[in-house]
Amino acid sequence: MGDMQVLRGMGVSGGIAVGRAVCIETRVPDVYRIPITEDQVEEEVARLYDGARRARYELQRTRDKANEDLGNELAAIFDAHVLLLSDPHFLGKVEQRIRKLLVNAEWAVHKTAEELDDRFAHLDDAYIRERSEDLTDVSRHLLRSLQGTAHHHDLSELPPDVIIVADDLTPSDAIRLGRAKVLGFAIESGGRTSHTTIIARGLNLPAVAGLAGVIGAVADQASIIVDGETGTVILHPTPEVLEQYEVRKQELDRRDSEFLETRELGAVTTDGVEVRLMANIDLPEEVGEVAPFGACGIGLYRSEFLYIERSPHLPTEDEHLETYRHMIEAAAPHPAIIRTYDLGGRKLAREMMATEEENPVLGLRGIRLTLARQDIFRTQIRALYRAGVYGDLWVMLPLVSTVDEVRSFRAFADDVLRELEQEGVPFRRDIRLGVMIEVPAAAMIADVLAREVDFFSIGTNDLIQYSMAVDRNNEHVASLYQPLHPAILRMLRFVIDSARAAGIEVSLCGEMAADPRFALLLIGMGMRRLSMSPRRIPEIKTWLRDISASDLAALADGCLAHSTAAEVQRHLDNFFECVVSREARERAVRN
Repeated sequence: MGDMQVLRGMGVSGGIAVGRAVCIETRVPDVYRIPITEDQVEEEVARLYDGARRARYELQRTRDKANEDLGNELAAIFDAHVLLLSDPHFLGKVEQRIRKLLVNAEWAVHKTAEELDDRFAHLDDAYIRERSEDLTDVSRHLLRSLQGTAHHHDLSELPPDVIIVADDLTPSDAIRLGRAKVLGFAIESGGRTSHTTIIARGLNLPAVAGLAGVIGAVADQASIIVDGETGTVILHPTPEVLEQYEVRKQELDRRDSEFLETRELGAVTTDGVEVRLMANIDLPEEVGEVAPFGACGIGLYRSEFLYIERSPHLPTEDEHLETYRHMIEAAAPHPAIIRTYDLGGRKLAREMMATEEENPVLGLRGIRLTLARQDIFRTQIRALYRAGVYGDLWVMLPLVSTVDEVRSFRAFADDVLRELEQEGVPFRRDIRLGVMIEVPAAAMIADVLAREVDFFSIGTNDLIQYSMAVDRNNEHVASLYQPLHPAILRMLRFVIDSARAAGIEVSLCGEMAADPRFALLLIGMGMRRLSMSPRRIPEIKTWLRDISASDLAALADGCLAHSTAAEVQRHLDNFFECVVSREARERAVRN
């Protein structure tokens, strides 16, 4: 047994898993450039297409198994992979490389995938870049097929109590492993918004990502602890540490049970201020968590997942309608807030874009793309207004930066409604229309925008990135990704005040809402709607019910008086220490 090692990463799915490591290296074996002659070209091209056929068959089997175990929504992630292996554009590029450069199929696949991946790496935000895992997964499958290697995991061989330690974990790995005997994931790569992370959270499996070098530090069958709460992985834990974590696991289970006792109770402060805690939803099957965790409706459904899971095919109007109806009925009697496609860069099939862009994160995406390609987005807008007849639907526009965009969208929507009226199709005209405040320009004209829309939802993930000029997944500048920076807090206060002055609703659906400390600070700043992963709601509600809104308002004023994020953090920490010690005193008196 080796010495105990503690590794720090990013906790992307909460909980604690204690088990035995199974290491999976998913990186493709070395690929060599082997020259071929002119008369070998046709044979090599035939090898390529035969390899693609075998890889498609293998992926289809994986998809069918996922459908059987997990349902169609998660299994649909593989449809994009199967389609990519049939895509004449992708395979055509590989074939062209074989013919032009007279090289072996493996090298042509490797270089084509590398070229596309390099193009994607410079595009868009972290969420978009993580979509490159789809291309990576497909190229791995194709290379394994061409190299004649066996399928890289055989689930029947996995021992019980397994924690997967991997250099990378693609959606196909995560779904196949997630319902086998796996307890958790420790991954070198990945981030909070990858498909793999979404799957881990959906399956309620603890996961830590961003663990540089973990694959080389642990041996198969070694004892390992994955702490998704703190982003910690412990290799070769001592018996004493194992015992500590077993106790912590029991405490977490007990804490979660206690939090769930608030499900039927209101999110109300001790002085009677009510706050709506809503659910962020990525995949349609997650709506099953809205009611059990006591969410007051759906505060954000990212509708682009409908496209991503079916890419390169666009969902039909009926598919949109069915999904939105499902959301609305699950959220009832509360609202379901559905964001129109936030597509751009990597989220797009090439047929959506007329040109390639140097920097799509600052290019044709979000509401800009919706207005530029009304022929494509009309299907979604029709389905949204049709879905309104089923309940309280609010529609939200992403990446708005000007009043003109809102007015242009209303004109577009009016045109769609006239079309539905002429067809005699039932629809609801008076759907609430709101905007995401995620661009600093929108935040700074919030008082003007508030006169044009029915509600705001603040997307802090992008707002912080754009305001601080920081990619939150870039380790060199990660320390500058500061939710508590005074500029961010001032911006948030202005947006909240502008919405309240105009008499419209304002919510926040970024990562900030899911952290109890940040959530309570936001409530102190005047926020009365917060949207987060449903599993975070009970904890935040429990905290909220033990604190007065007047104390939180004083906390917010104190935080806003500071000059640096570190000073704000200290002020916040001191406040919570006082609250915790006060609760302890009150419990002692009661006992």
